[in-house]
Amino acid sequence: MQLVAVDWIVIAAYGVITLALGLWFTGRAGQSIEEYFVAGRTLPWWLAGTSIAATWFASDAPLAAASLVRQQGIYANWLWWYEAAGIILLVFFYAKLWRRAEVITDAEFIELRYGGRSASALRGFTAIYQGVLRNCVIMGWVMLAMVKFSRILLGWGPVLTLTVCVTMALVYTIASGLWGVVATDFLQFSVGIIGSFVLAGIILYEVGGPVEMVRQISALSDAPAGALDLVPNPAHISPLEFFSYLCLILVLWTRSGNEGYMAQRLFATRDDKQATLTALWFAFAGTLMTWPWIIAGLGSLIIFPMSTAAPHLAADPELAYPMMIAKMMPAGLRGLLVAAFLAAFMSTMDTHLCWGASYLVTDVYKRFLRKHETARHYVLASRVAVVILVVIAALTAWQMESIERAWIYIIELTAGMAMVLLLRWYWWRVNAWAEISAMVGSVAIANGFLAARLLEKIGLLPDALVQAVDTFYGEEYNFIRAVFILLFCTFVWVVVALKTKPAPDEKLDHFYRKVRPGGWWGPVAARCPEVQADMTASQKWMGWFLGVFFIYSALLGVGYLVLGKPLVGILLIAFSTLSALGAIRIARTAHLAS
Repeated sequence: MQLVAVDWIVIAAYGVITLALGLWFTGRAGQSIEEYFVAGRTLPWWLAGTSIAATWFASDAPLAAASLVRQQGIYANWLWWYEAAGIILLVFFYAKLWRRAEVITDAEFIELRYGGRSASALRGFTAIYQGVLRNCVIMGWVMLAMVKFSRILLGWGPVLTLTVCVTMALVYTIASGLWGVVATDFLQFSVGIIGSFVLAGIILYEVGGPVEMVRQISALSDAPAGALDLVPNPAHISPLEFFSYLCLILVLWTRSGNEGYMAQRLFATRDDKQATLTALWFAFAGTLMTWPWIIAGLGSLIIFPMSTAAPHLAADPELAYPMMIAKMMPAGLRGLLVAAFLAAFMSTMDTHLCWGASYLVTDVYKRFLRKHETARHYVLASRVAVVILVVIAALTAWQMESIERAWIYIIELTAGMAMVLLLRWYWWRVNAWAEISAMVGSVAIANGFLAARLLEKIGLLPDALVQAVDTFYGEEYNFIRAVFILLFCTFVWVVVALKTKPAPDEKLDHFYRKVRPGGWWGPVAARCPEVQADMTASQKWMGWFLGVFFIYSALLGVGYLVLGKPLVGILLIAFSTLSALGAIRIARTAHLAS
């Protein structure tokens, strides 16, 4: 179904408002790279947290969420729901530490924490790895999602889609840096949430409400066995797949506290209290907004049954979400959903462009190439870096086929570094060589798996290894591979840390006094007796427990409401509210004590 005039008016109005809002901050962002990349460290928690959530609500997310439901069931969305517990670790264990570090990028943090040539080399490599390699893969799958969406609803080809959408995000990101990003993110998040909830409401109305939706899906012979399972159910998946989902918990919990674009928002907040509230608000908003996409996936099982689905949907279930928009949304509202997708796309692209450019300028160009230029020179360099990144990301998107596979590749690529990135805050013995060994090991093993698969496809893999590669690359092993990388690399970096010298005493003392991390800092704490932690370990863990209960009770409570079980849903939401009050109280008490 093609868009009509009223849809295009809605889309055009949204585009004009977005560009005007983003460009409003051009003058302020041009003052310095601190203004350009961390908004002068003046963001309030609600704006910073909403900006992270808007990035989370990427154009790939609704497509992937609906596709997972269509292929496996609701429970498959634990692929990202698990990560909420890791984000709560960020709230109570890392958010305020990131803010106290007062850096512009997490790569810059490396030379605050470590010393010597190894730290300098690690900082430069991390900037390239995070800012270009990993970042462009992420932007690539976001672009791929927009290409698939535009193909169904706009009838545009890949070149036209990427040209129009990328240009819009590029204009205000280049002009206004993080100021433009967070301002437009607030608008984009609002539009995106309204649009996705409107679609979910229409779907529930058209199928007769939650109870009737459940009845119709239960009666389908071609729906996945676990279509209505809120949690992985051993009765509907193999024991190996169930174990794989348990493995996912370990990987995602450990890596969530150190996502670079999240840290960038924390750097930009007013103080460490605001940083903590930023992370808590994002954990809530970012998790619960998945439900409208899941409802679309469930509705697609009824509207487009698996047995009679169009060939292009059967071949690519990630098209289900845009097809539901085309089928279910009336004129005008359809334009709102297209605008919502543009919002989701741009809110992710602008964040990753700004974040990636901060690495290239702060940690490579300024640190190693041109150390003593003017503030305006570095702002200009930042804008050039944004353009370079978007070109690389577009080329990456051109080579991608599946959003879900790209997700899994990134999980594997970063799994080996998860523990060292967490413990470098709390264990004085972690050094730059430990991080280097974890990074090299993770990249080598993840790409080794990928290389073996590619060799098999082109017929160069020895016959004796083909069966092993086929088995280990099956979907049931996706997260088991990631846990193997995590455990192996953790063993390697711990050995390396213990066999090499720690960071110099003066570097450790400066870091400990500045950040006040707590944890296992024995000899450093003895040299700095005046430093007092603002939260005990028991307070942190109690805050984490209440935060996790808050998020997952709300998540499952909404799920039970969607599945027509209102009593259980309301009880869980009530428990969630009480847990939220307790978690906020612990966070506030700790900051008042400091």
